[in-house]
Amino acid sequence: MISTEEIKPIIEEQERRMLAELEGGNIITRELALRQKILSKEVANLITGPRRCGKSTMAFQIASKSTFGYVNFDDERLNIDAMELNKVLDAIYSLKGDVDVLVFDEIQEVHGWEKFVSRLVGSKKLLITGSNARMLSKEFATYLTGRHTDRQLLPFSFREFMDYRKAYRSKTGVYTTLEKAQLVQLLKEYLEIGGFPLVSKLGSGFLADLYKDMVERDVAQRYHIKMTAKLSDVAKYLVSNVATEISYSRLKNTFGIASGHTIQDWISYFTSAYLLFKIERFSFKLKESSIAPKKIYAIDTGLANAVAFGFMQSMSRPMENCVAIELLRRGLYKSGSELYYWKGNAQKEVDFVVKVGKKVVQLIQVTFAGSRHEIRDRELSGLLSASSELRCNSLLVITWDYGAEETLEGKKVIFLPLWKWLLQDTG
Repeated sequence: MISTEEIKPIIEEQERRMLAELEGGNIITRELALRQKILSKEVANLITGPRRCGKSTMAFQIASKSTFGYVNFDDERLNIDAMELNKVLDAIYSLKGDVDVLVFDEIQEVHGWEKFVSRLVGSKKLLITGSNARMLSKEFATYLTGRHTDRQLLPFSFREFMDYRKAYRSKTGVYTTLEKAQLVQLLKEYLEIGGFPLVSKLGSGFLADLYKDMVERDVAQRYHIKMTAKLSDVAKYLVSNVATEISYSRLKNTFGIASGHTIQDWISYFTSAYLLFKIERFSFKLKESSIAPKKIYAIDTGLANAVAFGFMQSMSRPMENCVAIELLRRGLYKSGSELYYWKGNAQKEVDFVVKVGKKVVQLIQVTFAGSRHEIRDRELSGLLSASSELRCNSLLVITWDYGAEETLEGKKVIFLPLWKWLLQDTG
């Protein structure tokens, strides 16, 4: 058992550490905080996302505009249960008085925390952060139906990465030859090291440790997995094979696992831990989409590069994974947006299908091409076939360094360099 007096210095130390980080570090305002209302008194405000992606810093920034109390439960000194959470509240009030905002960081570490938070809704503005989407949302749905909001924070976008590096961003979108060369070089670095804020300071070793924590702590320990060696093998295989189709039955056979449901569960756990995300094959028939192979992407290209051998040898995979992450991010900003891939007859494919409501609003191909002649005919053929089948005329080809507009078979196709697409204003 821990006492209120023992909790107080822990809280004080945590807050001082966060304040020092804000005052002395290179801290930027995240796009999520700018684009969406995060804080409301009527609901519990959830911010989920991968470990070390900046949730705590963003929550602290938001809360610090008012009187607030901050507690990080991912601290071995706060080894408490739900019955002791009121002691934490007492410690906050003793230190800070009657605050307006309470920030509970990684509170899912406390078993049974949901009822405690439920009791506080409406009396205080609550910011809840966590690195496991399933653990938070599932339990909250039970106790706080209609009384919580969910926001997901991902690692830096390329726009945020540039701001973090204090790189020049043109307000007009026009860059000199030198500025463009510097921008493209920064993009190569972004693809290689990814968008986790600490990687610029700590190097790729940080990403290897982060990956290990995700697999071992956020999946193996949290879900009590017994076949830890096979779990690790499956995780590495998936991260090493991003942007390719996978099926549960093939993976089951490959790794000698008795049931495809086990593989399905594991991928669900990897997704909840924000290691990976998957997209379904598009079909107007829900059953066909659900049984078709999936595509897997890493939550961060730097994380994949730290784990997967030869990830950067071909730029096609990092580019496609980067576009997938950015589309996921834009979908989080825009309610109702869904992401798929498409595969038709004669093995024709489209990398990404963006759907809003019942309508397909954009088709996107990604290719490592620096000029028109490097773009393969089958990539354009797949785009045009999908356009006819899905009745979508917004056709985009994201290239490495080629931009143009063409009319093909009576349809306008826009070719756009990756750096220019990533810098688009998505507000």
